[in-house]
Amino acid sequence: MKSERDRGKPKEPASGSESRWTPGEGPPEGLSRRKLLSWLVGGVAAGVGTAKAGALVSKNTREVEPGRFSDDVAPAGTGYEFYHSKSVYAYTRKDGDLAFRGFKGKRRVMLIDLRKCIGCQACTAACKFENNIPEGMFRTWVPDVEVGRYPFTKRAFLPRLCNHCERPSCLSVCPAGATWQRQDGIVVVDDDRCVGCGSCVEACPYDARFMNPVTHKADKCDFCAQRTDQGLLPACVETCVGGARQFGDINDPNDPVTRQIRGEPVQVLKPETGNEPRVFYIALTDQLQNNLPGRPDLWSTGREDAGLPAGDWLIRMAEGGRE
Repeated sequence: MKSERDRGKPKEPASGSESRWTPGEGPPEGLSRRKLLSWLVGGVAAGVGTAKAGALVSKNTREVEPGRFSDDVAPAGTGYEFYHSKSVYAYTRKDGDLAFRGFKGKRRVMLIDLRKCIGCQACTAACKFENNIPEGMFRTWVPDVEVGRYPFTKRAFLPRLCNHCERPSCLSVCPAGATWQRQDGIVVVDDDRCVGCGSCVEACPYDARFMNPVTHKADKCDFCAQRTDQGLLPACVETCVGGARQFGDINDPNDPVTRQIRGEPVQVLKPETGNEPRVFYIALTDQLQNNLPGRPDLWSTGREDAGLPAGDWLIRMAEGGRE
């Protein structure tokens, strides 16, 4: 029998048999005051967490079926609605053939000032988050290199990525035509055509390509084409803490990047390859260059096969000439 004290109290559900609750409804029946307060607090916390997660999802790529484009990835007009899945053709279908051909008359380049790089890896994290890069793989990364002579040594940082070369050796070795150079110089890979042979990975003198363990296709930096084609900056440039990375059009004489490239001493990685990279560095020393990994036997052969002689192209360009 119930005591006077217990009369009128709502019956609490047995442990493990709480009433089910769905969003939009009131609190479950039969809750004590203590559990009702817990329910209210938990609901508010869950709502805040969901809102934050939704804000992140609205600004970043969601996984969609390969070869298909998801129109609800982000609100229209934000600049993020053009994100693609694993295939560049998904983006191509959304915006005509822009992703395939690029912008005629432009030449996209990146300038990295090593004096400003602090090795924070913000660019690395942003790139992985932006482009759905699998664990352990990177489109851009920042290795640290020991420079100087013991005991007067220090750490230096050297951001790495695809150099989007003017004469890329990776193009000539692809048997499927899955990698090509757009009119604005950006070198891209199409997953639908790639057969996963890895020839381009071996031919790259900068170790900038890798085999994606999820798609089993070649993968690399594409200057965040889904962003830059809409007037945004690559994710690595936008998130660079020290402002070490800049992105621009070297064919535009009024572009700040162009003025800086032609006004300051700039260097490129492995100029002897003749690939004519379009990622430029400020304060790139010989010691940093000499500590770079690579397979010269592979990329030198690829250069000869492609007919790419080394030359004084960097000097001519620095003086204002065009190829």
